[in-house]
Order: sequence, then structure tokens, then C-alpha cells
Amino acid sequence: MKRMLILGGALGAVLTGGTWLWRHHGELASNRPVNEWTFTHMDKLMPSERVLRPESSRALLRRGKLPDVRYCFDGRRYSLAELHRRTNTTSFVVVHRGRVVAEEYPGWFAAPGVRFQAFSLTKSVTSLLIGIALEQGEIGSIDDPIVDYCPQLRGSGYDGPSIGDLLNMTSGVGGLEDWSVADAPIHRFERAVTTGGSVLDVIRSLPIMSAPGQRFNYSTIDSHVLGWVLEAATGRTLAQNASARLWSPMGAEHEGYYFLTRGRPRTALGGGSLNSTARDLARIGMVMADGGRVGADQVVPEAWVLRSRGAGAPSLQVGALGPSGYPHYGYSNQWWTLGGPHRAFTGLGVHGQYLWVDPDRETVIVKTSAWNHPDDPDRDRETVAALSAVVDALQESGSTTAPG
Repeated sequence: MKRMLILGGALGAVLTGGTWLWRHHGELASNRPVNEWTFTHMDKLMPSERVLRPESSRALLRRGKLPDVRYCFDGRRYSLAELHRRTNTTSFVVVHRGRVVAEEYPGWFAAPGVRFQAFSLTKSVTSLLIGIALEQGEIGSIDDPIVDYCPQLRGSGYDGPSIGDLLNMTSGVGGLEDWSVADAPIHRFERAVTTGGSVLDVIRSLPIMSAPGQRFNYSTIDSHVLGWVLEAATGRTLAQNASARLWSPMGAEHEGYYFLTRGRPRTALGGGSLNSTARDLARIGMVMADGGRVGADQVVPEAWVLRSRGAGAPSLQVGALGPSGYPHYGYSNQWWTLGGPHRAFTGLGVHGQYLWVDPDRETVIVKTSAWNHPDDPDRDRETVAALSAVVDALQESGSTTAPG
């Protein structure tokens, strides 16, 4: 009861002062317990553009249930119920061999039709749309300079890096993306997005830290620039691209949306503003798990899927990313790679958003969360341990239970 009274008072502040609250979201809106509301109601706080669903969706069929899963973390064993409690899970969907074997919504405002803020998991979707635009000939090559598509960036740090450099977070532009530093570039970018300031001015102000292609440095701004490249190349917004080239061919069940910059011209964030149901995020994962296909249709180029499972550069391998990445991840093509014999990979978003894809073991896992802090190394390590255990349990069981 006490928890609900606290939440009710906090939500009252949200509902009566949404604009003020979002401008000060670092103080309140992204912290628990308010963030459970914020992360499912972004269209109430920011301008948005819909990602349209097709006239008919492809069913997500159910098969049995997930085996009893226990995972080990820091010397103790836990259940998935404990994972959800310990890591503030809001939705959890597991697909094995094309069938749903688990679907839960522990979040206070969560349900199958609720759109969750994907944060940086958006980057992985932007990558898919870039890959499709390359296949369609709208983008010439990943070796093309960024300024060929974004002339407004001539004379800035982005006058030199290629599309491929940004896809692998090796642009050499800007410093460490650190949410704990009040005046870090990511905070200046965020303030421009949410208060109507000039996003372009922030991006043009970023210093060159290294030559392109040499050093991994995780950058939401790199991904935002990729969104600009995609929009310039295709003549369509991110939402229009996602509607036509993902939501429609994969048979999405619900509309999604991108929130937009408050200042004009309003634009979506290629690095962080997609909102989608967990079920439709699972459909995106299923496309990737099946080599870019939906049935007989090749939606994402197969070579693009392979590129997303791991690049050859030593500096992008698991454990080699340096201070800008955790030691259990590598990076490739706007996806975090997991290495090993199965070469699984995952989209990630701050506050605990995951789209885990293991094509070899035919498994996709969606976990949305409402962590109190944007980056939480311990909760991330625990989630990786738990999701790995889920995949292992499904492999061992063969998911042979009868359809439910």
C-alpha cells in the first residue's frame, strides 16, 4: 500500500507537469518508481511519430512453457522470478524455434499491447534499416563518407568518418559516453533533444578524439547521425522506414512510435527513441534469428545479419572494447556481440532493455526493465547470466513440451 501511495504521488507530478518533468527527467522521471510509468508513456511527454502496423499481423504461436531455469550469479543460484524482482523486469518474452515459450509482464503498467521505450536498443533497429537501404541501392556503400548524405556536418568531426565507422562505433568523434558526468556530451545532446535546443550545434561541437576506424567508443550521437543518413538517403523518416520495411513485412501486431526532438525540424533519434511492444521486438529478433527472413521473404540482407554477429577487427572482439564497453561484450554493426561458438548477439538499451538473439540455438529473448540507473554493471552481468541460462535450458530440453 505504501509503495502505491508513493507511486500515486509521483505519477500525479508526471500528469500535471509532464513537460517540466521530462526536462528534469534525470532527477525524477528516469528513477524508480516513476520510470515504470515514464518508460511506457513516452508519447505523453514528447512529440512522436507512429510506426504503422500492417492490416494483418503474423501470429506468434505458443508452444508449451519454459523449463525451470536456475542461473548462477556471484556464487548463488536464482530463479527467473528472482531475476525479475532483482533487475526490475517490466516485460519478458522468450521465443524458441519460432514459438513463444514464456511471456510475462511484471511491470506495473506492462501488458502485451503496451509500448516500451527501447532506448539504445533502437540503434540495432536503425542498423537493420541501413542494411535494407544498402540492398535497395539508396545508400551506395558503408565506405561512403557521412557528409555525402549530411552536408550540414561538413567542417565538424563527422567530416571524415564513413558510415561503416559509425556502425561499429569507431568514428573517433567525442569522448566517453558517461551519464554520471553532468556536462558530458550525452547530457548536452539530451537537453537539446528534450528542451528544443539545437541538436546540430551539439553534434558539430564534438571534438575529434582519434582517427576514424581505430578505436571503439560507444556513442549515441554516432547512431543519431546514422538516422540522419538513412532519412537523407531514403527521403523517408525513421518511422516511415520502420513501418514499410520492418513492421509490415514481419507482420507486427501493434503500432510502434518514435519520440521526436522537441525543437524543429523534429526528428526521431536513430540511437534511442523507438517504442514498441515486447511482442513486436520479439518479431524483430525472429527476423534476425532466421537470417533476415520472414517465411520465404528476405527482409534484411543475410550478409547484414552475419555482419551483426561479429566483425573481424580485433578491437571489436569480446573483451577488447576498453572503457566504453563491458568485458563480456564485443561490438558490430550497432549490436553487442557475445562471441563463443554460437556467436549470439544482443541489442541493449539503458535501464535494462535487451533483445537477445541466438540464431544457432533458435532463441530470441526480450527483456524490458526499469533500472534506477542508466548503466548498472551488476544488473547487466546478472541479466547476461540469466539469459544465457535460459538458452542453455531450452537447448537441453529441446523444447519438446506439447503445444499449450
